[in-house]
Amino acid sequence: MSPWKVVFWKEVRENARDKRTMFSTFVLGTLMGPVLFAVLISLVISVQLERAEKPLELPVIGAEHAPNLIAWMKTRGVVIEEAPADPEAAIRKRDEDAVLRVPAAYAEEWRAGQPATLELIVDRSQQKAEQTVRRVEQMIAEYSSLTATQRLLVRGISPQVVQPVLIADVDQSTPQSRGGMLLAMLPYLLILTVFAGGSYLATDATAGERERQSLEPLLVNPVGRGEIMAGKLLATLAFALASLAISLTAFALSTPLFPVEKIGIVVKLGPAECAQLFLLVAPLGLIGAGLLTTVSAYAKSFREAQTYNTLLILLPAIPSMLMALNPVKPADWMYALPLLSHQLVIEQTVRGEGVALWQAGLSIGTTLLVGLVIAFVAMRIYHREHLAISA
Repeated sequence: MSPWKVVFWKEVRENARDKRTMFSTFVLGTLMGPVLFAVLISLVISVQLERAEKPLELPVIGAEHAPNLIAWMKTRGVVIEEAPADPEAAIRKRDEDAVLRVPAAYAEEWRAGQPATLELIVDRSQQKAEQTVRRVEQMIAEYSSLTATQRLLVRGISPQVVQPVLIADVDQSTPQSRGGMLLAMLPYLLILTVFAGGSYLATDATAGERERQSLEPLLVNPVGRGEIMAGKLLATLAFALASLAISLTAFALSTPLFPVEKIGIVVKLGPAECAQLFLLVAPLGLIGAGLLTTVSAYAKSFREAQTYNTLLILLPAIPSMLMALNPVKPADWMYALPLLSHQLVIEQTVRGEGVALWQAGLSIGTTLLVGLVIAFVAMRIYHREHLAISA
């Protein structure tokens, strides 16, 4: 058996024997993400459906000044409630989502045919109240439009006169592309899984053995250090890819549980999509394994390597944050950048837009090239004599 294979199976067996490591890597680090993601998405959808379908409860101040408006709202299923004594404080304390105030001048302005002002007391920084505020605003806008139409008809004027231009919304989105918004965090979670899956093995296989003083006996064997490093790196890569496969399987099993059809969207993440995502993301495992191994070789102790590798795992968040803060149209050159290209191809897959062959090839090719360069750097570090000396 080749030396690198001996090292590979040695590292795999040693880590497989550690039940805590296996549980942390393949359960806490891999399965908790999809499970938590599924629970949160289901909860968000349930809350939105509940708030959208239940009767709108609206506290109103000065309802006697606008009896027609209040009567019309009641016909639309709005439950008019007594307003709190201090509506502003109630909004700030989140006791109410919105409070409608009808000024005393409303009736006079209405009779004079002037724009009648209503005050909607809200806190737009409260995401919880967003849907309620939107429903109230849409209802008042509908009542305003209805009243304007009636006034024009009474004067013998067609309402179309005041609508010289109409906007016809031609929505190009699909139920699956809208479902992609729910999976906006999927690229980061999958890339994070690749890095985190091999983190412990890479740290222990180099910094850990160095601290236990078991690395030096291994390096003095009449075997090329490149082969020793290759065995350790491939073992790290194997754990990273196993974590990715388990995570994608968990997503494939959990996404059908999302009640997304109730809000008119589709989340399609079946076996075909998961297999495609695995092929697209798997090459990133070589970069992750190479970086983790390189950092572990530079560290003076296991704890130091663990600290550095924990910070290194945050690296995949950079493209996700940039795309969230500054969404840009994908350009061809972006598919040549690891991490950023993976962000794009994962989004395209879950949105049902498809990934062109050249896009997939460019992403995979450049990722493998960068991974090989990093692996070469790790191999050069393994040739340094101070590597075997424990601090």
